[in-house]
Amino acid sequence: MENVVMSSNGRRSAILQMLKQDSNVSVAELSKRFGVSEVTIRKDLNLLKERNLLVRTRGGAIRQGIGVQEDEMNIRFKSLTHFREKQAIGRAAAGLIEDGDTILLDSGTTTFQVAANLHKFKNLTILTNAINVAREVLSYKRFNVILLGGNIRNSSESVVGALAESNLKMFYCDKLFLGVDSFNIETGLSTPSVEEANINQIMISRSRKTIAVFDSSKVNKRALAFIANVDKIDTVVTDDGMDKSVRSQLKAMNVEVMAVKPDLY
Repeated sequence: MENVVMSSNGRRSAILQMLKQDSNVSVAELSKRFGVSEVTIRKDLNLLKERNLLVRTRGGAIRQGIGVQEDEMNIRFKSLTHFREKQAIGRAAAGLIEDGDTILLDSGTTTFQVAANLHKFKNLTILTNAINVAREVLSYKRFNVILLGGNIRNSSESVVGALAESNLKMFYCDKLFLGVDSFNIETGLSTPSVEEANINQIMISRSRKTIAVFDSSKVNKRALAFIANVDKIDTVVTDDGMDKSVRSQLKAMNVEVMAVKPDLY
């Protein structure tokens, strides 16, 4: 197979994707695949092992947590899967924001990429139920940041429950950037967590415009807990891997679609 040159994060993301397809990989195979030294690959595997994302073996690695539902994977794993797509989606979605907006950032690794692309703005009020997102937007040192209180879910570093829902009902927002675990034209948006679904429903009700951000791997899937029908969404920001027929159906439902091309490393 032809060598693929990419950043360290992109390479690690690709390694995890390979482990999703095949339960084990070898150092030699990865070195040839990515055109880097075996020393570099060992460093990648050791870092992923430290993050509990795989298990090291002699000469390679095997998949961590076989049998765990993909949508409930640790946030550290999810942040590295489809990394390039999420970066591009985050940049494009941030372009929909205007200075002075009050925005609501849902938890998730794609919404985190929206938070990472707010450099050009001077005046935003940002509400979020995600601890990692709150840390990121606080680093700009110029925004009004509101972190909802409530119970913390370890897998997503998100705040959920009755207290978070009650706090959220105090606010009106211009734009919601909603992370999506599963998206289906017929069955709508869904998530494995009932608590996440509950707070997502309230987020939609408190926002003037709802912008769903997700990579194309989430399309045509359904999870346990229903969030909303597709007609509750104003805009979808995804990557160009989304099937064209799905894009056409969304546009026919008056849902704006932005399908962005991931960066090549």
